[in-house]
Amino acid sequence: MTCAFRPSIAEAAPLHEQYPTQLNPGTPLPILPHSPGLRSRIWYGAATNASAIQAARDGVNLMSSTLVFEHGDKPFGDIQADQLRAYRRAWREAGHDWTPRVSVSRSIFPLLSERDRGLYGLSASGDQVGHLDSSIATFGRTYAADPSTLIKQLSQDRALAEADTLLLTIPNQLGFEENWSIIRNFAEYVAPALGWEPARPGVVPTGYDVDEAVAE
Repeated sequence: MTCAFRPSIAEAAPLHEQYPTQLNPGTPLPILPHSPGLRSRIWYGAATNASAIQAARDGVNLMSSTLVFEHGDKPFGDIQADQLRAYRRAWREAGHDWTPRVSVSRSIFPLLSERDRGLYGLSASGDQVGHLDSSIATFGRTYAADPSTLIKQLSQDRALAEADTLLLTIPNQLGFEENWSIIRNFAEYVAPALGWEPARPGVVPTGYDVDEAVAE
Protein backbone atom coordinates (compact mmCIF):
# COMPACT_ATOMS: atom_id res chain seq x y z
CA MET A 1 0.00 0.00 0.00
CA THR A 2 1.27 3.46 -0.83
CA CYS A 3 0.32 6.64 0.94
CA ALA A 4 0.49 10.03 -0.76
CA PHE A 5 0.82 13.10 1.42
CA ARG A 6 -1.71 15.74 0.45
CA PRO A 7 -1.28 19.00 2.38
CA SER A 8 -4.49 20.67 3.45
CA ILE A 9 -5.40 24.15 2.29
CA ALA A 10 -7.69 24.83 5.26
CA GLU A 11 -8.60 23.66 8.74
CA ALA A 12 -11.95 23.10 10.41
CA ALA A 13 -13.26 26.22 12.15
CA PRO A 14 -14.08 26.46 15.87
CA LEU A 15 -17.25 24.58 16.79
CA HIS A 16 -19.32 27.72 17.28
CA GLU A 17 -18.55 28.75 13.69
CA GLN A 18 -19.49 25.40 12.11
CA TYR A 19 -22.91 24.64 10.69
CA PRO A 20 -23.61 21.82 10.83
CA THR A 21 -21.11 20.80 13.52
CA GLN A 22 -19.15 17.93 12.00
CA LEU A 23 -15.42 18.17 12.64
CA ASN A 24 -13.03 18.79 15.48
CA PRO A 25 -11.56 22.30 15.31
CA GLY A 26 -8.24 22.35 13.49
CA THR A 27 -8.90 19.18 11.51
CA PRO A 28 -7.09 19.43 8.14
CA LEU A 29 -9.48 19.79 5.22
CA PRO A 30 -7.74 18.45 2.12
CA ILE A 31 -9.22 18.65 -1.35
CA LEU A 32 -9.58 15.16 -2.81
CA PRO A 33 -8.58 13.95 -5.28
CA HIS A 34 -5.36 15.94 -5.10
CA SER A 35 -4.99 18.51 -7.89
CA PRO A 36 -1.46 19.92 -8.29
CA GLY A 37 -1.45 23.70 -8.51
CA LEU A 38 -5.07 24.00 -7.40
CA ARG A 39 -4.40 27.00 -5.16
CA SER A 40 -3.16 29.05 -8.12
CA ARG A 41 -6.47 28.42 -9.90
CA ILE A 42 -8.75 29.54 -7.06
CA TRP A 43 -10.30 33.01 -7.30
CA TYR A 44 -11.99 35.05 -4.58
CA GLY A 45 -14.53 37.76 -5.30
CA ALA A 46 -13.81 40.71 -3.01
CA ALA A 47 -16.16 43.66 -2.57
CA THR A 48 -14.18 45.44 0.15
CA ASN A 49 -10.55 46.35 0.71
CA ALA A 50 -10.54 44.15 3.80
CA SER A 51 -11.73 41.07 1.91
CA ALA A 52 -9.21 41.75 -0.87
CA ILE A 53 -6.41 41.89 1.70
CA GLN A 54 -7.64 38.65 3.26
CA ALA A 55 -7.68 36.99 -0.17
CA ALA A 56 -4.04 37.99 -0.58
CA ARG A 57 -3.11 36.58 2.80
CA ASP A 58 -4.92 33.35 1.92
CA GLY A 59 -2.98 33.11 -1.33
CA VAL A 60 -5.78 33.12 -3.91
CA ASN A 61 -6.37 35.15 -7.07
CA LEU A 62 -8.58 38.24 -6.87
CA MET A 63 -11.82 39.05 -8.69
CA SER A 64 -13.21 42.56 -8.26
CA SER A 65 -16.63 43.11 -9.76
CA THR A 66 -18.69 46.08 -10.95
CA LEU A 67 -19.37 47.20 -7.40
CA VAL A 68 -17.33 47.75 -4.27
CA PHE A 69 -18.43 48.42 -0.71
CA GLU A 70 -16.22 51.50 -0.57
CA HIS A 71 -17.15 55.04 -1.49
CA GLY A 72 -15.66 58.48 -1.71
CA ASP A 73 -15.23 61.46 -3.99
CA LYS A 74 -13.19 59.51 -6.55
CA PRO A 75 -14.33 57.66 -9.69
CA PHE A 76 -15.20 53.99 -9.30
CA GLY A 77 -12.09 52.98 -11.24
CA ASP A 78 -9.86 54.86 -8.80
CA ILE A 79 -11.59 53.35 -5.76
CA GLN A 80 -11.25 49.88 -7.23
CA ALA A 81 -7.62 50.49 -8.18
CA ASP A 82 -6.91 51.24 -4.52
CA GLN A 83 -8.40 47.84 -3.68
CA LEU A 84 -6.16 46.07 -6.20
CA ARG A 85 -3.08 47.82 -4.85
CA ALA A 86 -4.02 46.90 -1.27
CA TYR A 87 -4.34 43.28 -2.41
CA ARG A 88 -0.92 43.26 -4.06
CA ARG A 89 0.75 44.93 -1.07
CA ALA A 90 -0.75 42.29 1.22
CA TRP A 91 0.33 39.57 -1.20
CA ARG A 92 3.92 40.77 -1.14
CA GLU A 93 3.89 41.02 2.65
CA ALA A 94 2.52 37.46 2.90
CA GLY A 95 5.58 36.19 1.01
CA HIS A 96 3.83 33.89 -1.45
CA ASP A 97 6.16 32.34 -4.02
CA TRP A 98 4.00 32.76 -7.13
CA THR A 99 2.37 35.61 -9.04
CA PRO A 100 -1.40 36.01 -8.63
CA ARG A 101 -3.90 37.11 -11.24
CA VAL A 102 -6.22 40.05 -10.71
CA SER A 103 -9.44 40.62 -12.64
CA VAL A 104 -12.01 43.39 -12.84
CA SER A 105 -15.45 43.27 -14.43
CA ARG A 106 -16.97 45.87 -16.71
CA SER A 107 -20.20 46.31 -18.67
CA ILE A 108 -19.01 47.37 -22.13
CA PHE A 109 -21.08 47.61 -25.31
CA PRO A 110 -19.30 48.59 -28.54
CA LEU A 111 -21.80 50.30 -30.86
CA LEU A 112 -20.99 49.43 -34.46
CA SER A 113 -24.41 49.40 -36.10
CA GLU A 114 -27.87 50.88 -35.85
CA ARG A 115 -28.96 47.61 -34.26
CA ASP A 116 -26.27 47.95 -31.59
CA ARG A 117 -27.31 51.53 -30.91
CA GLY A 118 -30.94 50.50 -30.69
CA LEU A 119 -30.24 47.69 -28.23
CA TYR A 120 -27.52 49.23 -26.08
CA GLY A 121 -27.23 52.91 -26.95
CA LEU A 122 -29.21 53.99 -23.90
CA SER A 123 -27.28 51.69 -21.54
CA ALA A 124 -24.44 54.11 -20.89
CA SER A 125 -24.41 55.41 -17.34
CA GLY A 126 -22.08 57.00 -14.84
CA ASP A 127 -20.87 55.70 -11.50
CA GLN A 128 -23.55 55.42 -8.85
CA VAL A 129 -23.54 55.23 -5.07
CA GLY A 130 -26.34 53.44 -3.27
CA HIS A 131 -27.31 51.13 -0.45
CA LEU A 132 -26.92 47.37 -0.74
CA ASP A 133 -27.31 44.91 2.14
CA SER A 134 -27.39 47.78 4.65
CA SER A 135 -24.07 49.11 3.38
CA ILE A 136 -23.07 51.90 1.02
CA ALA A 137 -21.68 50.63 -2.27
CA THR A 138 -20.23 52.25 -5.37
CA PHE A 139 -21.48 50.82 -8.65
CA GLY A 140 -19.30 51.14 -11.73
CA ARG A 141 -20.52 52.80 -14.89
CA THR A 142 -21.78 51.06 -18.01
CA TYR A 143 -19.83 51.83 -21.18
CA ALA A 144 -21.76 52.05 -24.46
CA ALA A 145 -20.22 53.96 -27.36
CA ASP A 146 -18.39 53.62 -30.65
CA PRO A 147 -15.01 51.81 -30.42
CA SER A 148 -12.84 54.94 -30.58
CA THR A 149 -14.78 56.54 -27.73
CA LEU A 150 -14.64 53.35 -25.68
CA ILE A 151 -10.88 53.15 -26.11
CA LYS A 152 -10.48 56.71 -24.78
CA GLN A 153 -12.84 56.08 -21.86
CA LEU A 154 -11.34 52.73 -20.86
CA SER A 155 -7.80 54.11 -21.12
CA GLN A 156 -8.72 56.44 -18.25
CA ASP A 157 -9.97 53.59 -16.04
CA ARG A 158 -7.24 53.12 -13.44
CA ALA A 159 -8.48 49.76 -12.19
CA LEU A 160 -8.59 48.38 -15.71
CA ALA A 161 -4.95 49.38 -16.12
CA GLU A 162 -4.05 47.73 -12.80
CA ALA A 163 -5.77 44.42 -13.63
CA ASP A 164 -4.26 41.71 -15.81
CA THR A 165 -7.68 40.22 -16.66
CA LEU A 166 -10.96 41.80 -17.77
CA LEU A 167 -14.32 40.05 -17.42
CA LEU A 168 -17.18 41.37 -19.55
CA THR A 169 -20.63 41.36 -17.97
CA ILE A 170 -23.17 40.78 -20.71
CA PRO A 171 -26.98 40.42 -20.80
CA ASN A 172 -27.13 36.65 -21.25
CA GLN A 173 -30.93 36.68 -21.44
CA LEU A 174 -30.61 37.91 -25.04
CA GLY A 175 -29.14 34.61 -26.15
CA PHE A 176 -25.91 33.31 -27.61
CA GLU A 177 -25.82 35.29 -30.86
CA GLU A 178 -26.19 38.67 -29.16
CA ASN A 179 -23.68 37.74 -26.48
CA TRP A 180 -21.20 36.53 -29.06
CA SER A 181 -21.64 39.75 -31.04
CA ILE A 182 -20.77 41.88 -27.98
CA ILE A 183 -17.69 39.80 -27.18
CA ARG A 184 -16.53 39.67 -30.81
CA ASN A 185 -16.94 43.41 -31.33
CA PHE A 186 -15.01 44.16 -28.16
CA ALA A 187 -12.24 41.69 -29.02
CA GLU A 188 -11.86 42.98 -32.58
CA TYR A 189 -12.38 46.73 -32.25
CA VAL A 190 -11.53 47.73 -28.68
CA ALA A 191 -9.37 45.23 -26.79
CA PRO A 192 -6.26 45.33 -29.05
CA ALA A 193 -5.90 49.08 -28.43
CA LEU A 194 -5.85 48.34 -24.69
CA GLY A 195 -2.98 45.88 -25.01
CA TRP A 196 -4.99 42.66 -25.21
CA GLU A 197 -3.62 39.68 -27.12
CA PRO A 198 -5.53 36.48 -28.03
CA ALA A 199 -4.84 33.40 -25.93
CA ARG A 200 -2.33 30.96 -27.37
CA PRO A 201 -2.72 27.17 -27.10
CA GLY A 202 -0.68 25.77 -24.24
CA VAL A 203 0.17 29.18 -22.78
CA VAL A 204 -1.29 29.79 -19.31
CA PRO A 205 -2.04 33.47 -18.55
CA THR A 206 -0.06 35.01 -15.71
CA GLY A 207 -0.53 38.07 -13.55
CA TYR A 208 1.55 41.23 -13.40
CA ASP A 209 4.71 41.17 -11.32
CA VAL A 210 3.62 42.14 -7.80
CA ASP A 211 6.72 44.16 -6.93
CA GLU A 212 6.53 46.17 -10.14
CA ALA A 213 2.77 46.74 -9.82
CA VAL A 214 3.07 47.96 -6.23
CA ALA A 215 6.04 50.20 -7.02
CA GLU A 216 4.29 52.05 -9.86
